[in-house]
Order: sequence, then structure tokens, then C-alpha cells
Amino acid sequence: MADIASELSVACGAAFEALGLDAKLGQVRRSDRPDLSDFQCNGAMAAAKQARRNPREIAGEIADKLKDHPAIADLTVAGPGFLNMKVTPELLAQHVTDIGVSERAGADAAHDTQTIVIDFGGPNVAKPMHVGHLRSAVIGDTLKRLCRFLGHTVIGDAHLGDWGLQMGQLIVGLSEEQPDLIYFDEKFDGTYPDEAPVTMDDLARLYPKASAKSKSDESYRERCQLATAELQAGRAGYRALIRHFINVSIAALKVDYERLNVSFDLWKGESDADPLIPDMVEDLKSRGIAEESDGAWIVRVARDTDKGKTEMPPFILLNSRGGVGYHATDLATIVDRVETIKPDLMLYVVDQRQALHFQQVFRASEKAGYFAEDKLEHIGFGTVNGDDGKPFKTRDGGTVRLSDLNQMALEEAEKRIGEANLSSDLSEAEVRDIGLKVALAATRFSDLQNTRTTDYKFDLERFTSFEGKTGPYLLYAAVRIKALLRRAASEGNAAGEILIQSPTERELALQLDGFNTALEQSFAKRMPHFLCEHVYNLAQAFSAFYAAHPIAAEKDEALRASRLAICEAVLKQLETGLDILGIITPERM
Repeated sequence: MADIASELSVACGAAFEALGLDAKLGQVRRSDRPDLSDFQCNGAMAAAKQARRNPREIAGEIADKLKDHPAIADLTVAGPGFLNMKVTPELLAQHVTDIGVSERAGADAAHDTQTIVIDFGGPNVAKPMHVGHLRSAVIGDTLKRLCRFLGHTVIGDAHLGDWGLQMGQLIVGLSEEQPDLIYFDEKFDGTYPDEAPVTMDDLARLYPKASAKSKSDESYRERCQLATAELQAGRAGYRALIRHFINVSIAALKVDYERLNVSFDLWKGESDADPLIPDMVEDLKSRGIAEESDGAWIVRVARDTDKGKTEMPPFILLNSRGGVGYHATDLATIVDRVETIKPDLMLYVVDQRQALHFQQVFRASEKAGYFAEDKLEHIGFGTVNGDDGKPFKTRDGGTVRLSDLNQMALEEAEKRIGEANLSSDLSEAEVRDIGLKVALAATRFSDLQNTRTTDYKFDLERFTSFEGKTGPYLLYAAVRIKALLRRAASEGNAAGEILIQSPTERELALQLDGFNTALEQSFAKRMPHFLCEHVYNLAQAFSAFYAAHPIAAEKDEALRASRLAICEAVLKQLETGLDILGIITPERM
């Protein structure tokens, strides 16, 4: 269903066209001055330049052609030629009615659907996730939900870090602790055990220990490098061992991701791209795209059009030891996706600090003819900071584990529920369930409401509040509507024909009409904060409506039925928006 601005744009466009002007000049949008009008059209100024006429005269002629339009209650020309429009209450009522019965809560589906891969630039195997993984998880998951809601086919890939020196370090570290494991016996040619010889706690302990030792002990580092090379060359025991490392890590990662309501379609990693690398390297060499440089093989990706004095470093296909790094595995992953998924677009939701890396990879892909650069997008984001404005740390300066962050959010949420006296008549299981949903809303909304590319300060006390621009505030708004509708139903009162009469009803109806625009902006700019802004403004507009009018207690039957229908439309759109944001609404609080 089209929103009101789109309907008015068609009418205004036809009026401009009737004057021999471009219909595109009739674009209508929400008014900058809602106290003066609902919508505005500024096309007369641009038309005046084209036609070399007075813009106010053109606006007057447009107004004259639109004066009898059934959707427009009032139309005035202001300033140098602004067209200000107020729409009829009947039009607003019809739109709210349509939203109430719409399966999509008033939103359009995409006209041209695409197959989209979302790469989450996932965590490294054997390392517990930390607060730095929060943004990739919730932004990527929200974009996945948004794209699917719009009708696109989306494949979310965790893209684990499971290849490279860290794997060699783990292998050597484990060999020192358990040297008798059959994985280290080069002569063993049997079947390796299904049960992993390590737990996630073992991996979390082994990796930092081995990593630190390889930095201070040159012979140890060489052993790790050798183990990495043997792994990548296909040594069976090592391959079986890292499969255990990966499986154990994924099981632990799923727990943290589940608390954030995040899931993936693929749990692939860098190791999955490894079989493609030899052919890819040969292809790039044979076509002269890769060239040798100081023993390494590179692809030059600098361009004459690059701004600045520093030339973009080359893409490293193979290092001087013949090893592969993130450049090669990321390019091979593109090749893999093109062959197996055939996507139209790939989005990489990874820290903004990795921008150069992705520029190099995307340019190499374009140069090789694997996948067009303009169909590869780095969805960069800022950092989660503490009070000092630096990346969020523990009190002793360590990295905050994501599991600890999730637990902190849950504890703070349960505390807030108790303080608000929302759990007095609920069972322990219900309080726990609501606590998890409040924590989820607090964590996800606190992140998503920020412009993606900016940093933000993590303030758990503020984020879990039931007041202000927070996830819990939105949950409370939705639960309040559910309670109100339950009460009405228990008293035998039902929704009916919608009547838009009061200022707060008008404002609420206009806010409902903005859903489609918020979704379009969120998708076009890959920025979920537009949707966050919409659902928050919707909740606020409902709060003003709720404060201004009796609803379930309204004595006038027609008004009561109308207001209940408005509540149903608001709840449908609010819950739809929250679901896209990955936030789950409880039935009561």
C-alpha cells in the first residue's frame, strides 16, 4: 500500500505535468513545520528555474489544480513558493484502517528483489566473543531481517576466523599439553574420534598462552608457523583437530548469539575457501592480474583517481613464504559465493577500521572479473565505548566478554523490573522470560538507534530504563496496548470504524503513515537507526494519544470502537518494527 506522501506526489506530479513541467517536481514529503501543515511540496522553486518564471506564481497554479482533490483539506502557498497541504481526516482514517488489516502493517514490499549475502565478519575460532562483536551481530542480523521483510532472499554467513597462524598456535599449544593425542601421530591412518579432545574453556586458555609465547620465543613461533603450513598443506591429523576446534567454538558462539536473538544460515569460515585458493592463484597468475614482488604474489589495486598522497597498498595473494592471509581467503570466499549462491549483492558488516582491507579485496574482485565492485559493500560501524570515550573495557582494563555483557544486561533488566513493581503477580519463570526480553531490547536498541558509522557510549543503567529512548520503553508501550485490548475484549468491546478527530489522533495517524519511508531509508542507507527513530516516535505519539483520551473506558460506543481499532493498528506496526529490529515483545509485564 502506498503511503500518503506517495499518493499526494502522484497528484502533484500530474498538476506539474499539466503545466508542461516535469512530473518529478511534484515530489511531496512530510512537512518541516507540522504546526502549519502535514505535507509540503517544494517543486515550484526548481520549476521556476526551468521555466524562468516566478516560483510563487507556479505554486499558485499548482494549488488551483489541486484545490478540489478529495485527499486535501487545505492547501496554501507560503514563502517563495512552498505548497503546504493538510489532508482530510477521512484519508487518515482510511490509511489507519488499511494498516490495521495489512499483513505488512502498512509497508510495501520491494519491487525488484535480490539475492543478498550478509557477511558478519565473524569471531575467531577458540576465542570467546567480546563486546566488539556486538555491533556486527545486531546490525547484520537487523539488516538480514529488514531485507527479508522487504522480500529479498538473504543468506547470513557468520564467516568464522578459522584459518591462519592462530590455528597453528592452538595445535602447538595442545601438543605440549597432550602430546600423546593421535592427531599428532603422522603415521596414524585410521578414523579420528568424533568427540573433541578440548572444551571451549580449554581453547580460551590455550590460545592466549600460545599466542603470547610465540611473540617472545622465536623457535616456538617457527613451530607454530610450521604447524600452520602443514595444516594448510592438508595434514590429516591437524585438519581433524581444527574441525573439533571449530565445532566446539560454534557450540559456544551459538549460546551468546542466541541471547542476542541472532542466527545464521551458514557457519562457514576461512577454511572453507581454502580448497578454491590454488585454482584462484593459478588463474590470477596466468592472466597477468597477479605479479611477483619481493617473493610475494600481489594484485595492484591502486588507481590514478585515488585521492591523497599515499598510494593504496597492493592486495596480497601469497606472502613471501607462499602462505595465504585474509586477502586471499576473502577473495576465494567471493568466488565460492558466486559459484554456490549466485548473489546480486554482498554486504560485509565489519568494523569501520577494516575499510582499507575491504577496498583492496573489492577492487581485486573487480579487476579479476569475479564480482563487480559496486555490488560489494562494506557496512562499517563505529565502536562501543566506555565512560572514557575509548573501547569498552572491564575495570581492570581487560576486554569485556560478550557473554558477560549479556549477563550484565539480564541482571540490570531484572533489577529494573523489580524496581518498577512489574513482577509482583508473575511466576519466577515469567519474570525470567521477561527479564531476557527486556535485556534483549535494551542491548539491541541501544546499539541500533545510533547512526551506524558513529561510536557510542555503553550505559547499561540508561539502556535498561523504562523511560526515555530505550528498548524497554518500547516494550512497555506495546505491552500497555496489549493489556488495554485484553481489557476491552473481556468487557465485550471490539474495534470498529476509525474516526480521526483530535490533534493527537491526527498525529498518531501521520506517524503510522511514516513506516514505509523508515524502512526504505533503513534499506537504502543500510542504517537501522531510521527504523528505530520511527518506532520510538510511534510509541511517543501513542503515549500522547493514550494520555489525551479514554480508550477502553470511553462511554461513547463509536469513539471507543474507533480508538480500539487505532490501538490495534499501532500494536501491529510497533510489533512488526520491533521484530525487524530483533526485539521480542512479551505479552505482559
